[in-house]
Amino acid sequence: MDRIRTAIVGASGYTGGELLRILLGHPSVEVTQATSERLAGKPVILAHPNLRGRTDLRFTSLSSLAPCDVLFLCLPHGTTARQFDTLAQQAPRIIDLSADFRLKDTVAYEKWYGGPHPAPGRLGEFVYGIPELHREEIRRARYVATAGCNATASILGLRPLYAAGLVQPGRTVVDVKVSSSEGGGVPSTASHHPERAGVIRSYKPTGHRHQAELRQELGLAADEPLHFSATAVDIVRGLLVTAHVFPSRPLQEIDLWKTYRAAYGTEPFIRLVKTKDGVHRYPEPKLLWGTNYCDIGFDIDRDTGRVVVLAAIDNLVKGSGGQAVQCMNLMHGVPETAGLEFTGLHPV
Repeated sequence: MDRIRTAIVGASGYTGGELLRILLGHPSVEVTQATSERLAGKPVILAHPNLRGRTDLRFTSLSSLAPCDVLFLCLPHGTTARQFDTLAQQAPRIIDLSADFRLKDTVAYEKWYGGPHPAPGRLGEFVYGIPELHREEIRRARYVATAGCNATASILGLRPLYAAGLVQPGRTVVDVKVSSSEGGGVPSTASHHPERAGVIRSYKPTGHRHQAELRQELGLAADEPLHFSATAVDIVRGLLVTAHVFPSRPLQEIDLWKTYRAAYGTEPFIRLVKTKDGVHRYPEPKLLWGTNYCDIGFDIDRDTGRVVVLAAIDNLVKGSGGQAVQCMNLMHGVPETAGLEFTGLHPV
């Protein structure tokens, strides 16, 4: 089989670096180009020093982009949609890692992103890129929009309960603890080390855009509330979702095990983490650094019946670059786990 020729547009950021790291070790892939307007002509390892000795690639400008088999787009939100017609001429398959094509509804997009969609006619051409939900559609897709990192973990944690009709409408509360790399590689006042170090900062107690993806993928009615908050914590990678669900009928722990095993029993990148003993009884982001796993756990409040769902991922891998490669594998008929076998480290 010929190697899959891939190129990354906007490759100098953290997401682009993760894609390069994974793709350079992929047995079926050749990375042909990595673009960066700011660093054009400079070695890729200037932005991604962990890749020393793995590649001699230099960043190129977007204007010199050549045709390839798969184009990964890591551009700022809003940029991809405005340039998509031009970019689509360079590859038969495109995987967009921005938020531009995640939502199917133009009204929802305008509400959550503050303006009309730049290319509304394209929205229906993209498959939402969580393989555990849309595997067969991704296999057939030309264009995939990978899910947001907070949305990925939240949806994977909650979807089995919603699909089984076990959730009281309008009472789900989702709290996400996020790492600093979610803010990207461009410094800001909020990411400045004296402001970010040691922090536990509620930066989006309401109104986080990723909840639009939850509403779409969990099948919520337009008038059904969803309560979502995001808090920045002092870690570089990873995120932890803690979701509070009020079930539609009394549940026992065995019911939850059956529900999650039925949904994810054969999934290569979903692990159910709930043990009675030891330190690591529930999902922990630290154990997932560099991996494409989503670890999911749960517990029941015996006094109230509330179900607490926990889900953890590495935001740069399963929440971004790794999930994009998982989608590429499906689109090209190579093993879904190819290039994504890293199991993480302990201790770190």
